[in-house]
Amino acid sequence: MITTELSKIGEIIQNQREFFETGKTKDITFRIEQLKNLKQSIIEHEQAIVEALKADLHKPELEIYITEIGVTKEIDYAIKHINAWTKPKKAAVSFDFFSYSAKIYPEPLGVVLIIGPWNYPFQLIISPLVGAIAAGNCAIIKPSEIASHTSAVIAKIIAKHFDPAYIAVVEGDVEASQKLLAEKFDHIFFTGGTAIGKIIMAAAAKYLTPVTLELGGKSPCIVDTDINLEHTVRRITWGKFINAGQTCIAPDYLLVNKKIKKDLIDGLKKCLKEFYGDNPVSSPDYARIISQKHFDRLVNFLKDGEVIIGGENQSSERYIAPTVIDNVSSEDSVMQEEIFGPILPIIEYTDVAEAIALINSRPKPLALYLFSQNKNLQKRVLQETSSGGVCINDTVMQVGVSSLPFGGVGDSGIGNYHGKASFDTFSHNKSVLQNSFWLDLKWRYAPYDGKLPLIKKLLG
Repeated sequence: MITTELSKIGEIIQNQREFFETGKTKDITFRIEQLKNLKQSIIEHEQAIVEALKADLHKPELEIYITEIGVTKEIDYAIKHINAWTKPKKAAVSFDFFSYSAKIYPEPLGVVLIIGPWNYPFQLIISPLVGAIAAGNCAIIKPSEIASHTSAVIAKIIAKHFDPAYIAVVEGDVEASQKLLAEKFDHIFFTGGTAIGKIIMAAAAKYLTPVTLELGGKSPCIVDTDINLEHTVRRITWGKFINAGQTCIAPDYLLVNKKIKKDLIDGLKKCLKEFYGDNPVSSPDYARIISQKHFDRLVNFLKDGEVIIGGENQSSERYIAPTVIDNVSSEDSVMQEEIFGPILPIIEYTDVAEAIALINSRPKPLALYLFSQNKNLQKRVLQETSSGGVCINDTVMQVGVSSLPFGGVGDSGIGNYHGKASFDTFSHNKSVLQNSFWLDLKWRYAPYDGKLPLIKKLLG
């Protein structure tokens, strides 16, 4: 759908509501068929997806397969487990309900809206869509207009392989999003920044629509002395600079033990050269900034602190070299908002209590990273900090484990998804209590005279 067809949004939603009312999406066989259809559509259009992501973000092909097309494993996981997920679950009842049985039935919500971001514009649309399909919903998808090539490919794939009364794509700019948010949905799933997340939530409040907000924040990375330095450096470098740092769970800044700071910086210099060569601008393995607006915002951060690695940039190519900044303060602009780019500030500490205090003085992040083999330190950081998720001795990889719910807390998001969590996000757990006719005790019926002592005993 292009912007000139926005007047049809209401009609599309109505068609989806009518299709949902037929009950077809509740059939498990239908859901499995649609998940297989989705996977096949990705395979069939693989090259077009690759070309679109290269055009939007200059993504290396290997990164595309790992972080975008690799979403097909979520489809396989859902197909494997959907029968177990959809089966009603028995619930325990207490002795005073001995004649009753209780079950929990997961049921689809109805028509849901999925709004995607530009940084992983394919994967972060398809992944929640898997959950929506598995749970038995109809869905309207709004890809990011900033990643315009990928948006067009998604629209083409969905239009070719799915009935718009079941799954439809709405393309367009802010006007398209505003028109969608003016409508009533049964759930809204949004991935993006905190500021827009607040707008989504305000719009949803009009209809009391439940929301899942996958946001971001400044994800800290603590580096202790008790580490394998080579492995630590490599994992931080990869997690920070894939997609040119435009990853919501990329390490946003390093909190490094003073004793190991010099060795870590030397290791980062060596590793960056190993990954991207002497001149990363010519590396086939390094992405670009999505837009001029985001490029300009990131270049302003280079004024803070002291650039000790990188810093080179080319506006014409929207290129910013992998950059490390030292001597930053918590008041600098680079420490005031999520960086979302290839700039890595380093802050040293002498006692880990300082690092924990800094983390806790800020909004709760989407991810927290700790590099340390010290079990007591691991336990302390887990107990004394709060974040959407934690990854110890690695970065970013937690997003790839389907059995782990992924989501934020506080400013970094509401709700979670991946695997069973995706199914749960797009389902309502309907409680069902059933009594039998073989016995009907009269203790709860009027007249109540003389029954209070029994009630007190039962409830005591």
